[in-house]
Parts: sequence; structure tokens; C-alpha cells
Amino acid sequence: MTKLSSSNVDDGYEYEEEYINNARGMNLFTCRWLPANARPIKALVFMCHGYAVECSVTMRGTGVRLAQAGYAVYGMDYEGHGKSDGLRGYVPSFDVLLGDCDAYFTAVVVANQSPQLPRFLLGESMGGAVALLLHRARPSYWAGAVLVAPMCKITEEMKPHPAVIKVLEVVTRFIPTWKVVPTRNVIGAAYRTQAKRDEIRRNPYCYKGRPRLKTAHELLRASLRVESEVLTQVTLPFLVVHGGGDRVTDPSVSQLLCREAPSTDKTLKLYPGMWHALTSGELPENIDKVFIDIIAWLDHRSGPPATAPERDD
Repeated sequence: MTKLSSSNVDDGYEYEEEYINNARGMNLFTCRWLPANARPIKALVFMCHGYAVECSVTMRGTGVRLAQAGYAVYGMDYEGHGKSDGLRGYVPSFDVLLGDCDAYFTAVVVANQSPQLPRFLLGESMGGAVALLLHRARPSYWAGAVLVAPMCKITEEMKPHPAVIKVLEVVTRFIPTWKVVPTRNVIGAAYRTQAKRDEIRRNPYCYKGRPRLKTAHELLRASLRVESEVLTQVTLPFLVVHGGGDRVTDPSVSQLLCREAPSTDKTLKLYPGMWHALTSGELPENIDKVFIDIIAWLDHRSGPPATAPERDD
């Protein structure tokens, strides 16, 4: 791994960045937030970001808050996302994306040399589908998952017309990277505050073009796979937080997940009136409320603090 930068701050956490090489020789950007001053670590948390966004800026608030609460938080920008290599906004294969996440997350666990530390997944939107599919691949590996407005099913409002989908499925075979998929304004629908919308639009690492044909096909396929195959196979402890006013992912499917999953430790927090981006795009008091619930859930399922993980200095 090649170290990019490291910065220590006096706000209860340390932030570090580095690039790693995946199995295909691509450079993938990774970042981590650690409790400052070698404070004991409660658990490891691995972030799975949503479509078209990234970890270091979009999910910075999540990393900071959890590190301040005593968690070591790790994130990786997927291929084609953020600061990682790849065609912008392009997901050529959801299975390959999952393989990259699995390889990096498990390597971090090995490098920490702290097998007693619980390890959690935290997935937002499309990252919720990533987290659920990672759990399916290693059913007993993860201590739990926090699912923030998970993409278990794309709402009918955000999904193209069925006739359009059929046409696009055919065209995808010939021009997979074409930016032509019709979609509604996701930024406007996901982020409640204008300040966050403006931040996303200014962020050069967030993809803001139309979805590419193969990307849209892979996301739709992944959501259908989660909906039809995974919802009834979730056995790990999980917390779902979802806004009742979400117009991007369907809150009713989160309710279905909690009803159908065989897990004996499952919690749904449905926040009336809140939008899709619960951890970053909501009103400040609403964001505080969501993180109080997330941290309380993690604290209840984390063991006694362990020594801090070693840095790759």
C-alpha cells in the first residue's frame, strides 16, 4: 500500500488516506478515521458508500462522529468513484465491486491483528446493498451492519419506465458506457438541505452525469437480487435507519427486511418526514438524532475497548 497523506487533528480523531492496488492493477483510494491519541478502539466499522459519491468528503461526517465515539472507521472509493481509478460513474460489474470491498476490508482486519475486535458494515443507499451482499458472501464474518436508507429496492418514482428498461437492457450490450439513462434529479431528491446539495454539486469527486447504461443495469440487477434473494437470508444483527419521506429508496422495503430477515437481532428506525441522506443531507438536529441511534446500537454490540490498531507508517 502506498501512503498518500496523514493528518492529526485535535478534535478527537485522526484521519489518514492511502491508495491500494486491487487484483486488476487499479489504484483504489482508501481513507480511515481513528480515535485520537491512541485511545482504545471499540470496534472496526467499514463504510460502503452510495452510487456516484465517495467516502472522504461525502461520508466524512460519519467517519468523524464514529471515530470520536471510539470506533476505527475505514472507507474505500469503488472503481469509477471518487478518487479511485476507473471511468467516472461506471460500474462494469457489481460482483467485481463486491470483490474489491471484500478484499480490502478483510485485509484491514488481518492488518489490525485484533481478532477480538467486533467488525461492522455500514452501508448507505447503494452501499446498503453492498453490505447485505458482503454479509451473504461471509454469513458469520460480520458482527453486524448499519443500513442507512439501503437500496433493497429502487422506488418506482426513481426507476425508468418498464418499456425504457427493456430497450436499455438490449442497448447496454453494445454501448455499456453511454450516459443516456433517463432519471430524476437524485441530488434534489436525496439531500434535504440546500447547503449539502451545493456541496455535492461542487465536489469534483461526485459523479453528476446521467447514469451509464451498464451502471444502471448493474444497480437495478443488484437491487432485484437483494429484494428476491437476500432479504430472507440476513442472519447478522442489523440496524436499519430510513427516512419516512425518502423518494430514492423505498422505506417499505426496509420494513419488509425487518419482517422477513431470520436475524434475531434486528431494529428499524423510521424517521417520519426525513429524506434519503439521513447522515449528511438532513437538518442538523435530525442528523444528531440519527447518529445518537447509530452509536447507541453499535455501543450495545461492541465489546470492551481494545488497543488502538497499528498505523502503516
